Amino acid sequence: MTAKPKGKTMKDTVENVTNVGAEFMQKGYDRMIGSTKDQVEKASATAFKAYEELSKFQKDTLDAYSTASTIVTKGFETMGKQWATYTREAMEANAEAARSLLGAKSLNEAVELQSEWVKTAFDKAMAEGTKLSEISVKVANEALEPISARVTVAVEKLFKPLAA
Repeated sequence: MTAKPKGKTMKDTVENVTNVGAEFMQKGYDRMIGSTKDQVEKASATAFKAYEELSKFQKDTLDAYSTASTIVTKGFETMGKQWATYTREAMEANAEAARSLLGAKSLNEAVELQSEWVKTAFDKAMAEGTKLSEISVKVANEALEPISARVTVAVEKLFKPLAA
């Protein structure tokens, strides 16, 4: 027969082993839950930060497109006013040329007035075309500035992680 430890029964030993095992498992479980909780919190924080950055990026991009649209709209308005002014002036010049032609005293004078009117009208049309072309180029360049800035930001954001 084997001797029993003093004061301890088999039941006490089993309970002690069971308690130690349960305590060991509880500590392991607590560490695992704590670690998982930390990882979930870090992942959530990262996800929320990324979402906020994306939201800001999208808002800034929408603002850039809005700015570009406003520039284009104002440019079309300017070109429309310029065209209306040119058309009004051309019609007035045409009416004056017609009055001059009707008042011509000879065929030579009429041909001379007609030639002068055609040259003046052509020069004015060319000058007006140049003005409208310059306005168009200026508007296009100004409208592209905010869009170009957003593209630069997007490229930097995309390639920044690759460079790191």
